[in-house]
Amino acid sequence: MTRRRSRKATWGCLTVMLLIAAVCCAAPITGAISAVVALQSAARDDGGIADGGTAADIPPRMLTAYKNAVQQVGKYVPKCQGMRWPILAGIAKVESNHAIGRTIAGNGDIRPRIYGVLLNGSGAGGNTTAFPDTDGGRWDGTATGERAVGPFQFLPSTWEGIGKDANGDKTADPHNADDAALGAAVYLCGNGRDLTKRTQLEAAILQYNHSNEYVANVLGWIDQYTAAAKSPDLKNVSGRVRAVLEVALSQRGVPYSWGGGSTNGPSTGICCSPSGKSGTNITGFDCSGLTLYAYAKAGISLPRTAAAQAGVGKRIPAGLGTTALKPGDLVFFAYAPGRDSTIYHVGIYVGNGRMVNAARPGTQVRLDAVNAMSGYAGGARLL
Repeated sequence: MTRRRSRKATWGCLTVMLLIAAVCCAAPITGAISAVVALQSAARDDGGIADGGTAADIPPRMLTAYKNAVQQVGKYVPKCQGMRWPILAGIAKVESNHAIGRTIAGNGDIRPRIYGVLLNGSGAGGNTTAFPDTDGGRWDGTATGERAVGPFQFLPSTWEGIGKDANGDKTADPHNADDAALGAAVYLCGNGRDLTKRTQLEAAILQYNHSNEYVANVLGWIDQYTAAAKSPDLKNVSGRVRAVLEVALSQRGVPYSWGGGSTNGPSTGICCSPSGKSGTNITGFDCSGLTLYAYAKAGISLPRTAAAQAGVGKRIPAGLGTTALKPGDLVFFAYAPGRDSTIYHVGIYVGNGRMVNAARPGTQVRLDAVNAMSGYAGGARLL
């Protein structure tokens, strides 16, 4: 566990027009607590510390680790109830931003390792209490004191008591995604908490880091990930709207590909994103490629870029708020809301504040909260 404040990052992206294709991806996303977001003037999709994020921003290998931990925690804490992957994701989001920027091997090993500040009472990184060394530097790389380690930022002394081998290599390693996630699940479960109860969930998070601000931050992410994990209810949606949504939802899990996607479905993309990410070897969708494909299934032809798609159908002004959206509407985001030429991203609204979203390179098509992204620029109703 850690005594430091949460780290944050900003994602960004750009809608660009090339001679052969036009693509789009995610822009800055909001934090779970603050509704105020500073729009970015330049695009970024290269990872780093996030100011926000949704399920689409969790590296697939980390999400697998969270889900595996949920399946295994009952072996160690049989009385634990209500452990869910969004709980683990909420902790890991605040502690390490899901280890984004590191390499996560197939066996779960994370390199380079993630170290917190040296807890020597110096005040650096917010630490005011010195913690003596307990592991001889085995996990935290130093024998001069303690520092939090891994994607869940455990102190070596804490890891000694709750660390578990989740991947079967006979070593409980806090720098391994699977082991760390299982250790976090065991720690949060305590002696058998019922995490379906908000008070017990809050107590578990408070045990992880004794800070009310920390608890509120983590709970915000848990709620956001929980919303993203739920499948939408299409019972009251019919006709061509339902056809569009079912097609879009069926693509969940398909990789993001810069410039990828056509009326025929996923396709290899182009080179390259602002940070040099190429879609030439990835079969998938970018944001406007996904909308192009989904609406084609309903017999509607869309232009290739997000900005151009805003000119199709009945425009829904941003000033009306997201409550004016209906399932099947296109949802737009802009660097300068009110100026459609600055639209950088598009999604497909499914209702209850969520959209189908192809977010950025390195992610997959997923359900996201509309308010998880900045620069809401209204929508367009085509059906």
